[in-house]
Amino acid sequence: MAFLEIKNVTKGYEGHLAIKDISFSIPKQSIYGLLGPNGAGKTTLIRIINQITAADEGEVYFDGEKLNPTHIARIGYLPEERGLYKKMKVLEQIVYFGRLKDLSAQEAQKRALYWLEKFDLLPWKFKKIEELSKGMAQKVQFILTVLHEPELIILDEPFSGFDPVNTELIKDEIKALREHGATIIFSTHRMESVEEICDYMGMINKSQKVLEGGISEVRNSFRKNLFEVGYIGDFDANGFNRVSLENNDREGITEATFSLEDAEEYFKQYKPFHSDMYIISTNEDYSMNIKDE
Repeated sequence: MAFLEIKNVTKGYEGHLAIKDISFSIPKQSIYGLLGPNGAGKTTLIRIINQITAADEGEVYFDGEKLNPTHIARIGYLPEERGLYKKMKVLEQIVYFGRLKDLSAQEAQKRALYWLEKFDLLPWKFKKIEELSKGMAQKVQFILTVLHEPELIILDEPFSGFDPVNTELIKDEIKALREHGATIIFSTHRMESVEEICDYMGMINKSQKVLEGGISEVRNSFRKNLFEVGYIGDFDANGFNRVSLENNDREGITEATFSLEDAEEYFKQYKPFHSDMYIISTNEDYSMNIKDE
């Protein structure tokens, strides 16, 4: 079931077409990777979903309803360009933003303290934002995004500014939010991040959608039948004139043949070890045969 439906959306600015006839279907309680290079149109699409700007053509449906201002309170948005009040204290700022999302002061403070403890920021709760490190400030921005428990969370380059340890922390939290029912749009230009945490993905390039699907589906449709062969031990080429690679009951390549010279040159790199021939494949399980002719 789709939680967010984007249908034939087009948006232009002063003669420049930012997005053209874009359609995406984002399943409920999933992490959806919105992938594309800088300038592809991702931010424009996100602004339309957040109702910061309006589409020139097309429609967006939110949980079965045509997108309207009542949905804004059900969305959490982490922009790529972070925006915190640097002179405000950490706890004060989180509670303030919680109140803007219709939380009571008491509930906003309760949730703020929960997240500050979760992110090891409690000792900093009375510090001003300008006193925090960049990574700490990024954590505060993330807290502001999820504090009101939105049903749709939009994260634009959420790992920017984080070291590897805190990147893993945020990845775990994103996955946990999905498990608790949230639908998450993860916008990035990094394919490896999409493959690691997303369930589905859509790609925009030059203002147009170029692909969409489940991560496994997309990976399988674009993967290459690449492989490496090797022989561990002394390789004696006498009596052999070809090496063949056979697929084990899989669709795709059934056999690949190497010239004897290419195979022998490759095998020389793996001496002197003990064992037999082996195969490393990027996509399938293969058996290797040396044929004596």
